Amino acid sequence: MADFPTLAAVDLGSNSFHLQVGRVVGEQVYPLDQLREPVRLGAGLREDKRLDEAVQERSLECLTRFGERLRGLPRGAVRAVGTNALRVAKNASAFLKRAQHALGVPIEVIAGREEARLIYLGVAHSLPMSDERRLVFDIGGGSTEFIIGRRLKPLKLDSLYMGSVSWTLRHFPDGQLTRQALKQAEIAARAELQTMAGGFAHRNWQQAVASSGTARALAEVLQAQQLGDGSITAEGMKELRARLLKAGRFDRMLPDGVRPDRAEVLPGGFAIMSAIVDSLDVDRIEISNGALRQGILWDLLGRVHHHDMRDVTVAQFMQRHHVDRAQARRVGALAARLLEQVVDAESREDFSQFVGWAAKLHEIGISVAYNGYHKHSAYILRNADMPGFSRSEQERLALLVLAHRGQLRRVETLATADSDWPLVAILRLAALFYRSRSELDLPALVFKGRGRRFSLGVPADWLADNALTEMALREEIKQWRGSGGELEIRLTGSQHGVGVLLSAA
Repeated sequence: MADFPTLAAVDLGSNSFHLQVGRVVGEQVYPLDQLREPVRLGAGLREDKRLDEAVQERSLECLTRFGERLRGLPRGAVRAVGTNALRVAKNASAFLKRAQHALGVPIEVIAGREEARLIYLGVAHSLPMSDERRLVFDIGGGSTEFIIGRRLKPLKLDSLYMGSVSWTLRHFPDGQLTRQALKQAEIAARAELQTMAGGFAHRNWQQAVASSGTARALAEVLQAQQLGDGSITAEGMKELRARLLKAGRFDRMLPDGVRPDRAEVLPGGFAIMSAIVDSLDVDRIEISNGALRQGILWDLLGRVHHHDMRDVTVAQFMQRHHVDRAQARRVGALAARLLEQVVDAESREDFSQFVGWAAKLHEIGISVAYNGYHKHSAYILRNADMPGFSRSEQERLALLVLAHRGQLRRVETLATADSDWPLVAILRLAALFYRSRSELDLPALVFKGRGRRFSLGVPADWLADNALTEMALREEIKQWRGSGGELEIRLTGSQHGVGVLLSAA
């Protein structure tokens, strides 16, 4: 990845959309500009889990403005991510097409644990370095992420489907803070926390840190009520709870500076914070300036400096699933040779990464069973937690791995992008040539094509000495023909010229 002097992160949160621009100086990112708009995406989720048209229009208008600010930045210098509301929405795919057009860059919907990892990255870089284990949590609009980490490394990650927007809409729809409503909201939050409270209990960490707007607003309320010094304490929360019930509404206790859109969702945020303090036995919580969007910038910087978390994840998966590294290297090397011949320089970096990852991971399913291992591999890649990868990246990787062998006509019905068909052809051919799982003195291979039509030039004399490969290539011709594509195998050499075609099996 090229060096970029400026990086940008876009966070499509369930409550607000954020744009953060940072200036790169060596190994550091310094804030340069930021924009925030209270879109309330999560509030636009109807009962049928579809985003209503009004919230979509608000979102698109916001993203159009963000897109204007991003204009001129290289695509590789910008990363946009969607969180819980887009994970849940049934019409997210259709909305994302419009959203990406408005923003001008791809938008990745990330899993809850990947969101947690990025949050920790942002928080850890905003705090003094310490050898203590930290509990970091972030109450978002639709989900709450929890991390235990040490220094810059997250050790434990989790994400729960509760957030300030969703909890406020569910338990305080009219803004009234009654004793019964607050009790029910806290009980519901404690029920969610029960599934992971043991692993995140106080005995597992030494310092608690909260990030993002809900925690910051609650800390400001506590300080205005003379119940805190800018942090959140268990004692302060207990006293604030009593005062809130007496006041009956949160907005009667807000200090200047708390935005109205934030105030609207504080009842739900307070109930979740109260449950966290109680369930995890937290005495004191410090507030961090770092959060998801800062984490995205630091992760982008890592990619620029060739410290890509995705490479770490791929290496871990290879180790976990006992991948034959020599075979992965052989397949990857041939795939890279073929890729250079058909992909232009502009797309090569992205395609090269995915072909490389697919070559390294295409056999992880053998750890489940050899029979149908490509299906097992795809299932693992589609459903596992893969730090650094977005959901769409995992899906793309899973489809490439699924398609590297077997019946092509089964793959064509899946959502494989047209631009990825050359990658499918390359992986299938690389795996085919190295079916023997041994080192080969391969001849010069000439690969051409676009879309779903390809040709491969193979020396005729080499093919005559490798009958199994010839038979496999004949079968491969049939596979492409049967799936609406085309693969020509042209026999090359002085005796044949370049016009002789190998026929299907």
